[in-house]
Amino acid sequence: MTTALITGSTAGIGAAFARRLAAQGHNLVLVARDVSRLGEQATELHDRHGIEAEVLAADLSTDEGIAAVERRLGDRTHPVDLLVNNAGFGNKGRYLEVSMTDELTMLKVHIEAVLRLTSAATESMRSRGRGGVVNVASVAAFVPRGTYGASKAWVVQFTQGAARDLSGSGVRLMALCPGFVRTEFHQRAGMGTDNIPNWMWLDADKLVAAALEDLARGKTVSIPDPRYKALMGLVKLTPRGLLGGVSSRTGRKYGPQ
Repeated sequence: MTTALITGSTAGIGAAFARRLAAQGHNLVLVARDVSRLGEQATELHDRHGIEAEVLAADLSTDEGIAAVERRLGDRTHPVDLLVNNAGFGNKGRYLEVSMTDELTMLKVHIEAVLRLTSAATESMRSRGRGGVVNVASVAAFVPRGTYGASKAWVVQFTQGAARDLSGSGVRLMALCPGFVRTEFHQRAGMGTDNIPNWMWLDADKLVAAALEDLARGKTVSIPDPRYKALMGLVKLTPRGLLGGVSSRTGRKYGPQ
């Protein structure tokens, strides 16, 4: 059996990855902050699918938490074959309305943790000649919209560059760029969602299934839905100055309430 490590595994896209991979027979290392939810998730997946589910409580906004996951990824006696860097969050408010502490915490989780964990995982994977990394970004990476979008743009660029450097090593890297997904993400950030049109919402389980298919095909960027692929195609054709104004207005309409 292969082993997948998933950060932010107890909710949303992370939980969908855990369900899908467990159903496919992969053992799991589940990473999140809430010990009790991790235990419940591990027990459920083990009982339902007969896989081994290891629990690792870690806060990726801290050096200690990142280091704990790095150590697990570097364990050559119990190797990790797939890393899903899913942990992340949003801040309510525009630039300068969010405290610098919260902004820096976001960069710690979205950038530093992704860099360090990807590096720890791929070093071990490269020595074995196989493995994969999915870094969860967002379609917000493709529009000029605040610190969140900027951090996700870094995830996309970093993943593409690392994938190019590791080409031929047997290690695959992919940035996953979903749109709006029905998870706890917006609730945790205190963001209203009533004004987001129904057509913009994605199902987490379907998204994960499409993402894993894209990883198997060797894609380095996955936008796993035709609606968002079409939208991002329009983004590429829109002048950056105009796009900035549109994304700002859209953020006010569909963003934090």
